[in-house]
Amino acid sequence: MRVVVIGGGPAGLIAADMLAARGHAVDLYDAMPSVGRKFLLAGIGGLNLTHSEAPEIFLTRYGERRRELEPLLAAFGATELRAWATGLGVETFVGSSGRVFPTEMKAAPLLRAWLHRLRSAGVRFRPRHRWLGWQDESALATRGLRFATPDGEIGVDADAVVLALGGASWAKLGSDGAWVPRLAERGVAIAPLRPANCGFDVGARETGAGASGWSEHFRTRFAGHPLKSVVLSFTDARGDRHQRAGECMISDHGLEGSLIYALSAPLRDTIATAGAVTLSLDLAPGRSLERLADELSRPRGTRSVASHLQSKAGIAGVKAGLLRECLSPAEFASPARLAAAIKALPLALVAPRPLDEAISTAGGVVFEDLDERLMLRALPGVFCCGEMLDWEAPTGGYLLTGCFATGLAAGLGASDWLEAGGR
Repeated sequence: MRVVVIGGGPAGLIAADMLAARGHAVDLYDAMPSVGRKFLLAGIGGLNLTHSEAPEIFLTRYGERRRELEPLLAAFGATELRAWATGLGVETFVGSSGRVFPTEMKAAPLLRAWLHRLRSAGVRFRPRHRWLGWQDESALATRGLRFATPDGEIGVDADAVVLALGGASWAKLGSDGAWVPRLAERGVAIAPLRPANCGFDVGARETGAGASGWSEHFRTRFAGHPLKSVVLSFTDARGDRHQRAGECMISDHGLEGSLIYALSAPLRDTIATAGAVTLSLDLAPGRSLERLADELSRPRGTRSVASHLQSKAGIAGVKAGLLRECLSPAEFASPARLAAAIKALPLALVAPRPLDEAISTAGGVVFEDLDERLMLRALPGVFCCGEMLDWEAPTGGYLLTGCFATGLAAGLGASDWLEAGGR
């Protein structure tokens, strides 16, 4: 049986891996000149494959789609992913944060070993083939697949199809969301694609900041600087309180980085409901309000305000700049009000950054339109996996694990369906 896999990210590659291992002829098509481009990008600075935390905690990272993903992750979760990497000759280790990385910290060696195994198993790669839909919308969904190639458009028939087309972030790497209308026209329900693991714009100050929300002075001085050891808290549109410690980064437009990404889903959804969300930033988590107020009230003598702030409150650099950016001169000059701002600095976020800037995508093909094998109910023989499905998870290895788990499930599902005679 011939299976066409469309999409060369982790989900598509592991689907092809499983199908080839079960004896099927596999052709993998990808729009880009080579496969795994976003996977390689994720490996810059260290490929975070998965996370070592307990399964019960791990599952909570998948939010509202935990129920749908739980059986898939039970079949191929963090433990199985690490064993799979070992099978390719790539050992892994657990970092201090619990995240799991290849020993070499790089994606390229793992991808090279994986592609070698796939080619040895007979998987045929078709780069620079962009899927355009179907030649005949009324025909079987596995027939007449249209592809744009450097030599013109071609048609391809298959016995089963696995779609692993990604979301709509990082379009230059191949995930552009162009598949959405093609599936919608065939009766597939798709939740709107939205940015996930993304940065956010801050609200413009009344003092006349530019379009970014930051003043030009602050943006020029501090964009790209990390804001370390802070605690972020806010109340979402449902009234639930969120609080998390970590670090983020000042961007040209607002905030980004791991702390923001971890809370991007409730931040995004609250902005969609309420128009904005106000964060409270604790810039000195180890110090009480009373201690700060007492220390800042002491005479500073001939020292500058900046020196006094650093000496008495441990606030300097980007944190001091952020206080000056957000407080009036009168607030900054009052020890009590300055101490209160250090412990709970309000900062309004008004919009997520554009979809193409996001690390990943929320929304996609809804699970209700898939059977337990991840086959589309409206298109028998067509299976979906990876980021094009309607789920999201924070960075930290959860995204990659979810892509691997759904890709494996789709590959198994396609194989089982074919072996059952297309039933």
